[in-house]
Amino acid sequence: MKKKLCSLSFLILAFSASAQNMTTTTTPTVDQSQYNKWSIELNGGVNKPTRTMTPGYSTSTLNPFHADLGVRYMFSPKFGVKLDVGYDQFTERDDTPDFESRYVRASIQGVVNIGRALNFETWTNTIGVLAHGGFGVSQISTETGFGGQDYMGHGIVGLTGQVKLSNRVALTGDLTGIVNAKQNWNFDGMGSTSSGTFDGVLLNASVGLTFYLGKNEKHADWVGEEDRITELEKRVDLVETGLLDTDKDGVADLYDLEPNSIAGVAVNTKGQSIDTNQNGVPDELESYLDKTYEKKGAGSGSLTNSTVEELINGGYVNVYFDFNSSKPTNASLSGVDFLVKYLKNNPGKSADIIGYADEIGNSNYNTELSRKRAEAVKKVATNAGIDASRLNVIANGEDTSVNKNSKEARQIVRRVTFQVK
Repeated sequence: MKKKLCSLSFLILAFSASAQNMTTTTTPTVDQSQYNKWSIELNGGVNKPTRTMTPGYSTSTLNPFHADLGVRYMFSPKFGVKLDVGYDQFTERDDTPDFESRYVRASIQGVVNIGRALNFETWTNTIGVLAHGGFGVSQISTETGFGGQDYMGHGIVGLTGQVKLSNRVALTGDLTGIVNAKQNWNFDGMGSTSSGTFDGVLLNASVGLTFYLGKNEKHADWVGEEDRITELEKRVDLVETGLLDTDKDGVADLYDLEPNSIAGVAVNTKGQSIDTNQNGVPDELESYLDKTYEKKGAGSGSLTNSTVEELINGGYVNVYFDFNSSKPTNASLSGVDFLVKYLKNNPGKSADIIGYADEIGNSNYNTELSRKRAEAVKKVATNAGIDASRLNVIANGEDTSVNKNSKEARQIVRRVTFQVK
C-alpha cells in the first residue's frame, strides 16, 4: 500500500514538473488568454490514521475533524500545481483511553485534470476529476503523552471530484492519502513508532468549494476540446468575413473604412470614395451628374439645388448602422454632412429623417430601434448647426425589401434616409 501511494505521488509530480515545459513547447489547445488559471480551495471533513497507533488507543472510523486550504495555478487545462495547508485532530473512540493530538502540514502538489485529459466535455460540462500528489512537511503535537512536537516529511496523493455550480464556483469531494517519513511518535502521542523510514499513514475524506479567480468567463478546469474548436471557428469566420468585399470596391471589408461606398466610384486604399472638393458627393458621381444635368448659374465643380435634392430624395444619401446599434458608423457620417450642407444652403427647406431596421428580431423592437437611429442622426445634424424644428423624425421600422437571410443585404437596410421638402 505504501509503495503504491509513493509511486503514484512521484508519477503525478513528474507530470507537474513537465507541465510548464509542455505548454511552451507544444501548441496549446486554447489560447491561454481565454481562461482563468487561479483558484482557491476550501475543504472540511474527517480523517483516519491507519498506522502508528499505540496498542489500546484508537480513533473512530470517521474521526472528526479535517480541514485544508489550498491555492492552485493551472499552466494549461490539463496540468497545474497547488500549495495547500491541512489540519487534523485526533481523539479517542468510545471505551478507549483518552488522548488528543493535532497534525498540521504544508504541501506542494502537482495537479492533473483527468476530466480534460479524457475529454469529459464530450458528454458533460459540469463534472470533472482532478488527481493531485506531491510532498511537504508536517508536525504532530500533543500536550499529553510525549508532550511536544514531532516534525517529519510526507508524501501525499489524492483524487478530487468536481461539480461545477457556476463559472466561479465548484463543489468538490476529495479522498487523500498521506504517508509520513521519519515519524518518531504515534498519532495518539502515547508511544514511539518503529524505526521504519515510512511509518504513519493518514486518510482524509472531505467536501468543499473551489472558487475561481480571474476576469475571463471560464477557468482552465472547464476548458476543453470543444472550446478550442469554437475559438478556431470564430477566427476562421473573422478571416472569411474580413476578406469579403461587400461594396465591390476592391478593398476587403477588414480594411475598408467605408464599406458602403457607391458601386463603380473610385476609392482610395482605405475604401473611401474620392471626394476632392469635400461636398459629400464622390468625384466620379459628381462628374456624371455634371454631364447629365444642366447647370444654371452654378460654378465649376458644384451641383444645382435640384440635383442635390434629387439625390437625397432618391435614396442615394444614407447613414448606416451596425446590427442592433443606434450609433451611425463612422464611414457613413458623410451622409449626414451631405444633408447638413444642403439645409444650410437652403434655409427655407426642411427634411424628414427616416429610420429603418432589418427583419431580425421582434417587429415592435425594430420599430423603436428605427426611431432611435433617426433620433441619433437628428442629434448629429442639430449639433452641426441645423435647427431641430426643420427636422422631422419618422420610424419606418423593418425594411422587408431584401433577403433577411443575407448578412450583406441586411447591412444595406439598417439605415436612415432623408426626404427634403
